[in-house]
Amino acid sequence: MSDPRSHIDLLKERRRMGVYTTVNPATGEKVAEFSELTDEEATAALDQAGSAYTSWKQRALQERVAFVKRIAEVHREQREDLASLITLEMGKPITQARGEVDLVASIYDYYADHAEEFLADEPLDIAGPGTAVVKTEPVGVLVGIMPWNYPYYQVARFAAPNLILGNTILLKHARNCPQSALAIARVFSEAGLPEGVYTNLFSNNGQIADMIADPRVQGVSLTGSERAGSAVGEVAGRHMKKYVLELGGSDPFIVLDDADLDAAAAAAAVGRFSNVGQACTASKRFIVLDTVYDRFLEKFIEQSGTYVAGNPALESTKLGPLSSDSARQDFVDLVDDAIERGASVHLGGELPDSPGAFYPATVLSNVTKEMRAYTEELFGPAAVVHRAASEEDAISIANDSPFGLSGSVFSLDPERALRVANQIETGMMWINSTSKTAPDLPFGGIKASGVGRELARYGINEFANKKLIRIPHAEQ
Repeated sequence: MSDPRSHIDLLKERRRMGVYTTVNPATGEKVAEFSELTDEEATAALDQAGSAYTSWKQRALQERVAFVKRIAEVHREQREDLASLITLEMGKPITQARGEVDLVASIYDYYADHAEEFLADEPLDIAGPGTAVVKTEPVGVLVGIMPWNYPYYQVARFAAPNLILGNTILLKHARNCPQSALAIARVFSEAGLPEGVYTNLFSNNGQIADMIADPRVQGVSLTGSERAGSAVGEVAGRHMKKYVLELGGSDPFIVLDDADLDAAAAAAAVGRFSNVGQACTASKRFIVLDTVYDRFLEKFIEQSGTYVAGNPALESTKLGPLSSDSARQDFVDLVDDAIERGASVHLGGELPDSPGAFYPATVLSNVTKEMRAYTEELFGPAAVVHRAASEEDAISIANDSPFGLSGSVFSLDPERALRVANQIETGMMWINSTSKTAPDLPFGGIKASGVGRELARYGINEFANKKLIRIPHAEQ
């Protein structure tokens, strides 16, 4: 039975949830623990962010650019330490962790390098006399609520454009990566960022709700679950605050009958098992035309078998643990539901009897609509392979999802692949490639995958005041 209380009531109810804790998911060992802020400390942080905004927005653009450039440099200087920290806290294989730090540095560089272009006044071609121009200005204090799966990258997508723009940021990170959160704040401090411009908060949900309601806060960005997005969106809407929500996905990976099956299978394994499958844009539903289904499945199983769970601190490891025991249990519940209801298991599918939050690379087929795995997001190392009778059937299966984040189409015919991609209900599509991210590519989805866009020019405009300045000429 659904809970009759509103999302905002549930958010307020969970005012005290205890501590922020580092638990190594590869061993289950508790490493560090940090207390939540008191309500007085949370209020003081908001006061400081509000005061900092007044001076930060008035700094010359090139001054803000210099700070953000230095943030990129410090990330590169501390690459190994930063990478090792997220390997410890959420189990990301070390080679992938280094890649995340590199990507983050490139995001800060990108916004610093394009600041003048993105924030330049925009003259309008108007019908009346005189001139009109649109200026891009900051709006105030922003609240960010970020997840654990990409501890640095998710923050950079939000922080980089808004620091350039002149907004100040209060950032609540996930409870299981507090040391990563502190490391981000330390990088900003070492880059010389003034106090109050970016503040890490070990806060609780009620404190965040209060901050969103405060008139000094002008927007909130969340990456997380649908439930969290609904709660934050309700609070923001009630107080007329702008919000950006990135809420996950169940990305289709369509293999047409003229695809290079070897390339498709190799890409499918990377797309599904990178970051242990814990990515909103991971390929999750593999939709294969009937005439090539058996051959693709065989190749995909072979490729998936190369992802063997192991110590994420080792250079050779491609598949680490899930981020926590609780995350693994949520994932296992979805997989077990499918298996118990008759899904076919081609690889994996069994919980290992060993320490740590590990789970093997798993490939399922014959997943039907009564199974949770058909519609819910599999946030872990399991793939669902569907057989499609035709191109039209593949499109129908791909769109039969509450999510609409990203997707892929594999075909040797570019026009055919584009035709199919144009019919998929997502915010992003890739042809002959898995979904990837880059500073100059807009990121975001539709349907239950959220609202708003990050990165590229779009990311700097979400929390900006587009101010019109109109100067009619007086009649002579």
